[in-house]
Amino acid sequence: MTQVGDQVVASSENTTADLSKVTLPVDGMTCAGCARSIEQKLQRVDGVCDPVVNLAGKSVTVQYDADKTSVDTVSQLITGLGFEIRDPTADDDQDAGSATSVSPQAAKEFRIMMLGVALTVPLFVLSMGRDFGLWGPWANANWVNVLMLALAAPVQFYVGQAFYRGAYRALVNRLANMDVLVAMSTSVAFGYSVVVLIALLRGSTALGHHVYFETSATIITLVQVGHWIESLATERTQGAMKALMRMQPKTARLIKGLETADVPISEVAVNDLVVVRPGEQVPVDGVVFSGQSSVDESMLTGESMPVFKQERDRVVGGTINHDGMLTVRTTGVGKDAVLAQVIRQVTEAQATKAPIQRLADQISGVFVPVVATVALLAFACWTIFVGDPVQGMLRLVAVLIIACPCAMGLATPLAVTVAMGRGAQLGILFRSSRAIEQAGKVGCVVFDKTGTITEGNPSVTDVVAVSQADQQSLLRLAATLQQASTHPIAQAICRDATENHALTIGPAPEQFVNSPGLGVAGLVDGVQVRLGRKAFVCQADEVARALDQSAERLESEAKTVVWISVAGELQGLIAVSDRVKSNAAEAIAALKQAGMEVQMLTGDQPITARSVGDQVGIATCHASLLPEDKTRIVQELSQRFGSVAFVGDGVNDAPALAVADVGIAIGTGTDVAVDAAEVTLLAGDLTGVQRAIELSKATIRNIKQNLFWAFAYNLLLIPIAAGVLAGVSQAPIWLRELHPISAAFAMVASDLVIVANAMRLRRVLR
Repeated sequence: MTQVGDQVVASSENTTADLSKVTLPVDGMTCAGCARSIEQKLQRVDGVCDPVVNLAGKSVTVQYDADKTSVDTVSQLITGLGFEIRDPTADDDQDAGSATSVSPQAAKEFRIMMLGVALTVPLFVLSMGRDFGLWGPWANANWVNVLMLALAAPVQFYVGQAFYRGAYRALVNRLANMDVLVAMSTSVAFGYSVVVLIALLRGSTALGHHVYFETSATIITLVQVGHWIESLATERTQGAMKALMRMQPKTARLIKGLETADVPISEVAVNDLVVVRPGEQVPVDGVVFSGQSSVDESMLTGESMPVFKQERDRVVGGTINHDGMLTVRTTGVGKDAVLAQVIRQVTEAQATKAPIQRLADQISGVFVPVVATVALLAFACWTIFVGDPVQGMLRLVAVLIIACPCAMGLATPLAVTVAMGRGAQLGILFRSSRAIEQAGKVGCVVFDKTGTITEGNPSVTDVVAVSQADQQSLLRLAATLQQASTHPIAQAICRDATENHALTIGPAPEQFVNSPGLGVAGLVDGVQVRLGRKAFVCQADEVARALDQSAERLESEAKTVVWISVAGELQGLIAVSDRVKSNAAEAIAALKQAGMEVQMLTGDQPITARSVGDQVGIATCHASLLPEDKTRIVQELSQRFGSVAFVGDGVNDAPALAVADVGIAIGTGTDVAVDAAEVTLLAGDLTGVQRAIELSKATIRNIKQNLFWAFAYNLLLIPIAAGVLAGVSQAPIWLRELHPISAAFAMVASDLVIVANAMRLRRVLR
């Protein structure tokens, strides 16, 4: 943590050699205009780079040069605009409490809004009833106008104080936002009505009889209600992230000596043993020490089917243990746990800005001054050319109110926020807004082989025995002979014997000899056993020739063949291979069906690459590649197809992941690969590649729909509010004489349309 005045903010971190980054939790932002004003202010500060406001997450992320500015300066600038830097520990307390808990600030704002409603409803009914002649002659008395003033004044100056404060700070800082438009328009309507009322009290009707107190009050209350509904909907865009936060375990059943005790999760350390009973949440990241069970990992992978876990299998904190007792050795807890890293990565990604948002930002920067100019021109035209200053005043107010910069500001960030939350639910992590935009443009997907298309761990696929030999006996002899070896093939044979066939490995072999590149030999149960290449194990004889056909077939399938002899006689073959992932062919077929080019890059031999390619349906396979070769090919494909995604998992894949238009890392791979990629598939499931691309396409469609609505709404309704349809008799009268109250309804509705459309992304890929 870092102390800033009396407030505590999130700690800074070094992002490059020259820049640091800080995320400040901010209260008081009610709309996209607030976010834009903060960004505009910070962009003017020397030493500040790329300030990004996350309206949904209520935070501001800033990269800054510590030699030119400081966190204190950034914080003071934000508070100078009328916002508050809150204590992030309060967020933790709130997350730990009820999901429906409300902050004191939000409760206060709700009470103010309800006061506005309570005063505005009778004012509106009284005014509209008088206009339609429902109340009789008494409603035209001056005391009724005074009553209207009494009802409208608290709304104008108490309920609407936030608009005045926001407008004042914006203008002082040479900014223009929604607060300026609301304060200007309602002040004009309220001020004009006060002048008319004073004239009527003095017996003058020079300015007419009509006051517009209900107009100013209704506008302020409607905008307040709209902001409240918008904030509720925006809060729902964070629903996926809050659900993940609530899944973070709070306690664990820790084994202490011969006893177990429930302790806070903070007291659990790496290598501690914890017990997980059926139906309980797995409290830590770890490896199963003992026990078997099915574990629901849907919160990270999006897959509804539970995964079977046994000794040495990895489990993730926050998942649900179904039907067996597990003892887990802790490997990660707290901020190092997978769930905490997912939350942190999504939060950081939300604090980035998509390239498509730049156009909306540029237009929003000049939008308010342009609208104010249009409003003044409308007033001048109606006053000078039509000779109706009252209608000119109403047109001015309508233009100022109906204009909606918030809709443009909300269009992109809300869609991105919802999409990232949905991606986290599906086990897809986007590192930045750019990644979620770029993934939808991919025309070619390139896969690494080992650990990406294949499991990454060799395993026994075939045991071929001569007629008088027994397959399980051969496997046991081979495992016993190699039990101390670290060679991947030896480990695969030992693992298959013990885990898949429940064989008991005998005592360590005697007279053990390791001949590098050829094989191993030794006495097992007093019998000479040899294992390795054909030339090392046996001489050419009839038995060997009988197995040659099987060996050739297995080698053509890209499997490594190990020969075994017992007491000098050839007994059979064991084939070892890196198996293709069960859903790899399905995932690749889906990509090809979607019209994408799919290729494979590998450092393995051509025969192996071709075999794996045939199994999964990849026609173009590049083999015997070094890391720099992979990078070169990815760059060439990018020039050819426009945008390329590279999917990999190893250290040698990191350069290709970095140069690809979209780098997609397998979450079960190395940290280096994950760090180099822009997208991470947590479960290692290759169907996640197609899901990530589809989610990206849906997000871009949603953003374009939002931007179209925002621009079309403003371009269409601002001229109508100014009065361009006043002379068109075919148009409805409510449209020709667009009242400021109708304009306020339209403005609120435009925001809610954007929010509702963005929320549709929560149902993508269900």
